[in-house]
Amino acid sequence: MSEASGETGNGAHRSALKSAAPEKAFYFRNPVAQDACKVNDLVAASRPLDVNSLYCNLLQCTHFAQTCLLAEQDGEIRGWVSGYRPADDPTTLFVWQVAVHECARGRGLGIDLLQRFVRLPAAAGASHLKTTITPSNHASRALFTRFAEKEGLSLETRLWFDTVVHFAGRHESEILYSIGSLPLRDSSN
Repeated sequence: MSEASGETGNGAHRSALKSAAPEKAFYFRNPVAQDACKVNDLVAASRPLDVNSLYCNLLQCTHFAQTCLLAEQDGEIRGWVSGYRPADDPTTLFVWQVAVHECARGRGLGIDLLQRFVRLPAAAGASHLKTTITPSNHASRALFTRFAEKEGLSLETRLWFDTVVHFAGRHESEILYSIGSLPLRDSSN
């Protein structure tokens, strides 16, 4: 695995990792503002994920860039993971969405994104990876279950947002997946 880093035009630090497997040929990096439209398009093409507003994706690519990661292949975005550290629970690394372009599915990119995501500098000190998944999203359920198994971590689930109580029947319930304990790293690693 090789690392590359540099400065963006606005002085923000940008880091990237190349996949060790030559057949994958994915280049991993934190997003920048100019990626928001392509991220929005990828998520829109990745049903059953909820499509966020383009402005939301722009904020993810700027304000939350250090806890987001994308995978490029031949200059095209093929994978995306967005997340953040909740202000009221800094030991958690929360995954908002994982999207993999249909041409890159079945190649382990989702797992690769999550493995790299939990090792981002902004993830240092997190003890748990959490996300919510609807019961009908079989691909995401399988992805996070495989990730926990592959990393040798425990996985617990429970109802987080109820379809009636929180969504007034307009959205499926969201089940909280909690994976941990992540190997603790400090920000110097």
